[in-house]
Amino acid sequence: MLGWVVTFLVIALIAGVLGFGGIAGASIEIAKIIFFIAVVLFLVSAVVGLARGRNRI
Repeated sequence: MLGWVVTFLVIALIAGVLGFGGIAGASIEIAKIIFFIAVVLFLVSAVVGLARGRNRI
């Protein structure tokens, strides 16, 4: 998922250098949304992993 973030950041940088401000802005917003989704999914999986790990006796 973080690969998608890097892809959209590269698209935004290239579009910004070439003068396509609208495309650059849209790409950076998509990259931010995907990044925060990845962070939330990581935190959820970390909490679930910790909860499962503590049940062992």
